[in-house]
Order: sequence, then C-alpha cells, then structure tokens
Amino acid sequence: MAVPFVHAPYLKPGAAEQLSERIIRLIAPNPGPFTYTGSGAYLLVGDGETVVIDPGPDDEGHIALLAEAAPSAIKRILITHTHRDHCGGADRLKALTGAETYGYGAHPTSDDDLPPALDEGADLGFVPDHLLRDGEVLSVPGLTIEAVHTPGHIGNHLCFALQEEAALFTGDHIMGWATTVVAPPDGDMTAYMESLEKLLIRIDQIYYPTHGAPITAPHTFVRAVREHREGRDHAILSTLNDGPREVMQIVDEVYVGLAAPLKIAAALNVRAHLEAHIRLGLVTLTDNQYALKGEA
Repeated sequence: MAVPFVHAPYLKPGAAEQLSERIIRLIAPNPGPFTYTGSGAYLLVGDGETVVIDPGPDDEGHIALLAEAAPSAIKRILITHTHRDHCGGADRLKALTGAETYGYGAHPTSDDDLPPALDEGADLGFVPDHLLRDGEVLSVPGLTIEAVHTPGHIGNHLCFALQEEAALFTGDHIMGWATTVVAPPDGDMTAYMESLEKLLIRIDQIYYPTHGAPITAPHTFVRAVREHREGRDHAILSTLNDGPREVMQIVDEVYVGLAAPLKIAAALNVRAHLEAHIRLGLVTLTDNQYALKGEA
C-alpha cells in the first residue's frame, strides 16, 4: 500500500486560517526540506480561553501574529516535543501572554548525544511548567484535550486529542506530506511502530500535523505508514544478506535515486531500524559495519 501523501504547497505563512469552529492555524515562516511549508501553530478556541499547540520557532513576528490571532486569552501552551521548530517560540509566547507551558518533559538527550539537526534542532533549554502523561486530560471551558504519548520520533513526543472534534494533533508523529524521521538516540523505531498501533485503536476522525495539511482518512494513512516502514525494514535487512554494510552503503542500496540532501534523514531511519534489530539479537555492529548475527 503506497502512503497516500497529502501535498499542500499552497500553505503559506503569516495568515491565520479558521479550520473549524474551534481550530485556527497560523503557519510560521520557516519552510524547508524537513519543515515543508513551515510549522503550523494551532489555536484551540474555548469559551473565554485559547489553547496553543506548538507555537513554532522563536520568530518574533510569528509569535506576535499568533498572539493577535487568538480570539481570547492564551492561558496554556501545549508542546508535542522538544524540537525548536515546535517549541522554540514557547518562552516568547509565554512572556507575551502569561500562559503556562505543558509537555511530556525536557529533551531526552544532552549536547554530547544529539543526532544531526535536520531542521532547527533540539531545544535543550525548554522545560514545561506542567508535565503531562499518557491519557491525562485537560479540561478547558469548551475544550477537552487528552495527551497521547507517542514516542518514536523522539521519546517525549505527545499527540493531543480534541475530543469535541474527534481530532488528533499529531506533531511529527504523523505528517501528511512525508514519512517521519526516527533519529537515534532520541528516536526509537520499535517505539515508533508501537505508537502507530496505538493510533489505530483510537477513534480520531482527522489528524492535524504540525507540518502540512490535515489528514482526513487517518486510519488508512497510519496503516500505509506502518506497511511502508515494514517494507523498509525488510529491504534494510536484505542488504545484509550480502555481507556487512555501513549505514550509507545501505542508504544507497535501499533509497535508490534519493536526493543528496535527504540522505542524512534516510541514514537516521536506517540506523533506527538496525538498532531495533540489535536489541532483538538479530544484528551486530562492529567498526561501524552492521551484519546479521553470526555473519560478521
């Protein structure tokens, strides 16, 4: 099953767009190969209170527009995860509005243990005012928001479910325009696959990713992503049938014709797949070369 990507190059930064009765989106001016047309900050409009999900990067103009777009006081800022293109502007918005921040926790690794930055990189300074755990519910007048822990892309990743609209804000866990990068050590492929299964037993009717357009057939999309990742996993392991390989050798064999700027992302996903098999005892790593166990 091919992934039914939702391409939306028409999305532009700088203009607030009403997506539904309760949802407004404002796209930040940070387009790029890993942020698509830019980070989409969502305003959830309750009765006398507005909640922001992923304010986006620390861009003064964008944060000012975000505050202006809120039809009522912003009191809570929800963070899907600690990459700067999602939470970099949280402290600026907090200072501007007096809102408090909510998230799973601080970034899971230190400066000495970070994967290559594909977008704005990790926000090691962000610490939420309030910790949220899986299944925890925020009750705001007119809004009921559930935190859904979805590790994989990064260990502290949360999705947020707006129960009144059967909507799930998926951050980087599911994106309509591309598959998600799972970058060790923050990212974990086993956790990512388990988080996909978690979404399939939910009843959400629409996904709003931070990057790109809404996904209106979410279960079909998640099944296709799962199948895609399983196919990649099989192809990656198959390369080792011909002997040990370094990561970039596997990338060249599996991702044929991939543009050079995207090879770093592919390499991170390959490494995540292989590290999952190392934990299962199927693959070994020696001198930067991966091999099937017993064939190194």
